[in-house]
Parts: sequence; structure tokens; C-alpha cells
Amino acid sequence: MSTQTTTPEISSPGRLSGAAWGLALVPLILLGLVLTYLVVTGGGLTELSGPPVEQVAIQRITLPEAGIIQIEIVNDGPQTVTLPQVQVDDAYYMFTAEPSTTIPRLGRATFTVYYPWVEEEAHAIALVSSLGTVFAGEIPAAVETPALSLGLFLQFGLVGLYVGIVPITLGLLWYPFMRRLSRQAMQFILSLTVGLLIYLAVGTWLDANEFAAELPAFWQGIPLVIFVALTTLGALLVIGRVQRGREISPLSIAYRIAFGIGLHNLGEGLAIGAAFASGEAALGTFLILGFTLHNITEGVGIAAPIVRQNPGWRHFVLLVLVSGAPAIIGTWIGGFAFNPVLATLFLAIGIGAILQVVWEVGKLMARDAVKFSQPIINRVSLSGVVAGIAIMYVTAFMVKF
Repeated sequence: MSTQTTTPEISSPGRLSGAAWGLALVPLILLGLVLTYLVVTGGGLTELSGPPVEQVAIQRITLPEAGIIQIEIVNDGPQTVTLPQVQVDDAYYMFTAEPSTTIPRLGRATFTVYYPWVEEEAHAIALVSSLGTVFAGEIPAAVETPALSLGLFLQFGLVGLYVGIVPITLGLLWYPFMRRLSRQAMQFILSLTVGLLIYLAVGTWLDANEFAAELPAFWQGIPLVIFVALTTLGALLVIGRVQRGREISPLSIAYRIAFGIGLHNLGEGLAIGAAFASGEAALGTFLILGFTLHNITEGVGIAAPIVRQNPGWRHFVLLVLVSGAPAIIGTWIGGFAFNPVLATLFLAIGIGAILQVVWEVGKLMARDAVKFSQPIINRVSLSGVVAGIAIMYVTAFMVKF
């Protein structure tokens, strides 16, 4: 006598029914009820709640004209804040507030203070809440905030040209010389490029953190930089795997290097424009020379992958624009419409893009090493990476202020 066993069939997942979606909504509905109860009752601890928590972030202080100070603020605390008083240099002054002195959570307001500020002098700002909390700000050097005009637009564009376009173009002029180098010398140049990019990634990370520190607390600036950078890196790596059947061409790597450098130069332009607009930096020959010296090696890094082929002058023009023109755009934005949120996001994207380029150039070097039966990390490659980092570090002495 034989027994026959049957294996229960496992139903394959199909389209979700209305009942299934209802089950998915049950936890959300219950969560809403719990949150409503906590808001209404204070979690049953209203007698222990204490005074309200007040927190305000001063986003920007501008001087649109003589005798006027404008303060842009965001309420990044958990509760509504009322700011009925404004102090300038320890004295109370008349002001107006748009839309109101009472600012809800995540709300924004602009305070216009009527104060005879003095050119190039420092002034202390203090916003006083209805509970006596003081939120302090500072004008390091009082300079009238530049208004958009054709002349100033062209001047800021010229600064971006000096910082981005000029040094990268000069660096690319080493391309004919690089084409005559030996294979070992080119291995050193590619390693040098990796060193340059590693320094740029670290520098962009520090710049992004500086801008993130100016964001209201609810933006969670540092985690935002990390997550956006990792997401960008992951997305670019995924795109690279989609093209796995085709080997990435040296010209494509050059464009990726130019793109990463361009995002870094965008951050430089933002910082320069914002500094000039607030009177914290003086436009002079020293600054122009410093950035030209610091950024000229970026052109070498862009040219390194394409020394064994001649892509044509059109590609060289495009590479210069991709890598250098963002410095011009950044200077315009920083000078006329600075936004720390956009600055943080752009720089975070730049970190991910630069790290992805480091990966691609590293793979290119690894293929060459395997082809000629050499270790991936050898004396030439290591010295090139160290030299690249050292060059960027030393030339940065002239542009850090």
C-alpha cells in the first residue's frame, strides 16, 4: 500500500487587493490616533512640561541701503516664537517684520531694522523673544549688499572666470607635453590625478560641512551631506554597471573628472561671491593669483586620461566649460542670491561625483598594471598620489583666508 503526499502549492504574489491595502493602512491610522493623543494631552505630563523651547536660526543679514539692516530668520524650534524686540550694538531700535513678529515652527520672517550702520565697522545684532531669549548675529564689516546690476554682474563673472576657466585652460596647455611622456611617466600623472581628486573630495566635504552648519537644525546638515554624497556615488556606480558591456572610454573618464571638478569649483564660486557680498573678503590680485595657482593642476587631471588619443579641440573647449564655468555661476549665486541649502546639496553631489571618478581612474590604472604585469600599488603610483595631494595642499596656502 503506497501513500501519496501532496506538497501544498505556494501561491505566487499577485496584484494587491483592496483588503491588502486596507491592512497596510491600519498601522498608519493607529499611529495617527496615538500622535493626536500625545499632542492634545502632552503625553499625560503637562504638569512637567516646563517653559516653551525657543530656537531661531539667523539665515542672512544684509545691508540693502544706508540706515537699513535686514535680518532673515527661520524658526527651527519645536514651538512658535515671538520676537518683539531687536537690539543693534546693545541698544533697541525701531523695526518692521514681514510677515509677523510671531513665527510658527519652520516659518520664516524678515526683520527690517532702521539703524545708521557705519561703513566697514562691525555691528552686533540681537533678537529678543517674548520670554527673554536672545538670538545673536553679527555684521563683521558693514558693506552695502550689492544689488543686481549689469556692471557688478560682469565683475562677479570675471572673478569666476579667473578662478575657474583661466587656470584649467592653462593646465590643459600641458597636454602636448604630456603626450610625449613615457608609459611610466603617464602612470605617475594618472596617480597624480587620483591624489588631486582625493584632496578635492576632502576639500569639498569640508566646504559642504561649513555651509551645512548655517542651515536650520531641522535640515540635519551633516547627515544631509553624507546621505546625498553616498546616494550620488551609488547612482553613478549603478549607471556605470548598466554600461558594463562596454569599457568606459578615456574621454568619458575625462568628462567625469571635469564634472566632479566643476561641482567643486561651483562651491568655490559660492563662497567667494558670498564673501564679497558681505564685505568679508577684498577682491585683489593676491586672491586671483592664489586660485589660479591652486586650480591649474585641475587641467592636468582632466587631460591625463586622454593623452593617448586626440579628441579634438571641441572636446577640450567643452571640458573647460564643464569644469570651469560652474565657478562663474557660483560667484553670481553667492553674490546676489546665496542659498545655503542649495550650496550644501550641490557640494554633497560633488563629493559623490569626485569619489566615483577616483574609482574609475583607479580601475583604469589597475587595468594598465595588470596588462604590464605590475602590482596595482607600486612605487610610481604611490608617489603620484602623494605628490597630487601635496601639490593641492601647498597651493591652498594662498587661497585660504
